[in-house]
Amino acid sequence: MATHSLFLLPGDGIGTEIMVEVEKIIAWSNAEGLTDFAIDTGLAGGCAYDAHGEAISEDDMAKALKADAVIFGAVGGPKWDNVPYDKRPEAALLRLRKDLGLFANLRPAICYPALADASALKRELVEGLDILIVRELTGGVYFGEPKEITDLGNGQKRGVDTQVYETYEIDRIARVAFDLARTRGNKIHSADKKNVMKSGVLWDEVVRTVAKDYSDVAFNHILADNCAMQLVRNPKQFDVIVTDNLFGDILSDVAAMLTGSLGMLPSAALGAPDAVTGKRKAMYEPVHGSAPDIAGKGIANPIAMIASHAMALRYSFGMIELADKVEGAIASVLADGLRCADIAQDNRKTVGTEEMGAAILAKLKA
Repeated sequence: MATHSLFLLPGDGIGTEIMVEVEKIIAWSNAEGLTDFAIDTGLAGGCAYDAHGEAISEDDMAKALKADAVIFGAVGGPKWDNVPYDKRPEAALLRLRKDLGLFANLRPAICYPALADASALKRELVEGLDILIVRELTGGVYFGEPKEITDLGNGQKRGVDTQVYETYEIDRIARVAFDLARTRGNKIHSADKKNVMKSGVLWDEVVRTVAKDYSDVAFNHILADNCAMQLVRNPKQFDVIVTDNLFGDILSDVAAMLTGSLGMLPSAALGAPDAVTGKRKAMYEPVHGSAPDIAGKGIANPIAMIASHAMALRYSFGMIELADKVEGAIASVLADGLRCADIAQDNRKTVGTEEMGAAILAKLKA
């Protein structure tokens, strides 16, 4: 079996704790001969700033570029609130996304049957929920120029962020979304603000053009603010939602909370296929943050981190059967009644990070 390389960036806060549970699963799958992963580990975020004065070092960026996939934990915390803006922990994420060309962010929102009552919405609204949000990740307002704060004098300042998209950026993310819709429910919603934003007008124009190549996929347009409302009102009407960087950031967090906890959900960030090998650069990470308030307490939920590894198995390595087994093990443990603190329920056993990871691994071994 060919060796595949995984570059692990645990990051800050609970990132280091939950990454340990993924490492245990990798060690098991390697020992069983199911995988042959070569592992390397680096620093990203606040810990990298402490060590190198940068959110990620040049050496670790080089390792990320060479790896078959990057597994990322979480970054940030109050300790680094006052570091220079371009060296803040989150700058590591932005650079990784940009330098690896990770333009397609896949964020599933899945409500496990055992957790339907943990959602803030009624069970009938979320039970069986399975949404995939496809977010454009390297363009839009987070990267557009100018991006500045100008001193106007007399105590006044002006802050400027620029929303910019070009046709090719919209076209490629739309095609990823339509291709994924074909593997799911054959339905897609495109969310923008074409009623008030010129970038939204272009977004809709390009997505509608792409839709003509996918006549078998039901296409729907929706304004992003209405999409947020509908996610809370009737979330199961959606299958795949494709949207820009800013709205994708917001809508995916709304969708995540429908499932009961941000601690439950993974994400993938994919680049364009290599012209020769067809392989994509990729990074996988849980959607939650570094949770510095609970770091070191051993109570963080590792499920989103483990599920992110399952996404890596699926999208980077084509190990569909093993990915299904990992996701099935998560569902089985939840059905058994085990809960971490963020999804605690009456009459369910609340466990810590290590115990939850061990229970999932036990299901895999069985």
